[in-house]
Amino acid sequence: MTVLTVASLVPHAGDMSLLDHIISVDDTHLVAEVTPKTDDLFYREDSVGSWVGIEYMAQAIAAWAGWQGKKNHRPPRIGFLLGTRQYVAHVPVFVTDTTLTVHVEAQFIADNGLGQFACRIEQDGQCLATAQLKVFEPSDTHQFIKDSAQ
Repeated sequence: MTVLTVASLVPHAGDMSLLDHIISVDDTHLVAEVTPKTDDLFYREDSVGSWVGIEYMAQAIAAWAGWQGKKNHRPPRIGFLLGTRQYVAHVPVFVTDTTLTVHVEAQFIADNGLGQFACRIEQDGQCLATAQLKVFEPSDTHQFIKDSAQ
């Protein structure tokens, strides 16, 4: 069995690579783990604000997309978070040194790269946050950025 690393699936690097492990992935789902630490980029006042959960979810989606690309022998591509719908955090902060499980499920993926995912963050089976995220992965990111700048 091939071990999937976050670095092999997500184009983020350094302090902006937030996920720790990929637990499972299939054609519509991905489960990842992240353990907020005191040296994290978003650490403030003994915790990480629950608003960072949107980025955990987005990076889990990026990992899922990276896995899809890996199956087609292409490297991870840059994607864009277009927005969120109904991000609900049931806690104000994520406590450091506690493992969070991030679940993402593809609800819709269009041929043009637009997608929608149902997402949730859990700790020990308790739901801490939920959202629907809308994303876009252009087939040629550099051309898309160039065209958008004109």
